[in-house]
Amino acid sequence: MATFTEARRTGDHLISEANYTRSRENITIISGAGILAPGTVLGKITASGKYSAYNNANADGTEVAAAVLYAAVDATSADVPAVAHVRDCEVAEILMTGLDAAAINDLAAIGVIVR
Repeated sequence: MATFTEARRTGDHLISEANYTRSRENITIISGAGILAPGTVLGKITASGKYSAYNNANADGTEVAAAVLYAAVDATSADVPAVAHVRDCEVAEILMTGLDAAAINDLAAIGVIVR
C-alpha cells in the first residue's frame, strides 16, 4: 500500500488569532525567496521592507523573526504579495518551518506565541 504525505495547507499552523484579521498583515515576499510553505518563519529585510525566510545567521533584517506566513507562495522569480501573522496569535511549533529558539523569542516579543 502506498503512503501519501499531505502538503501543509493554508493556516494549518494557526492555533488561535485575534478577531477578524487583526493578527494578519498584507506583506510582500521578495523575489528569490523561493517556494515557501504555510507556517514559514519570516524576517523583514531592513533595506526594502519586504520579507524573506528567517535566518538567524543573516545581517539584512531577516535575522529577526517578524512574521509567520499564512499561505504558500512561490517567490522564485518575482516579488509576491502574501498574508502573514504579525501579532496576537498562537501557532503550533510542530507545523512551523525555520523555527529556532531565537525565533521563538523574537515572535513572542511581537505577540506571536509558539505552543
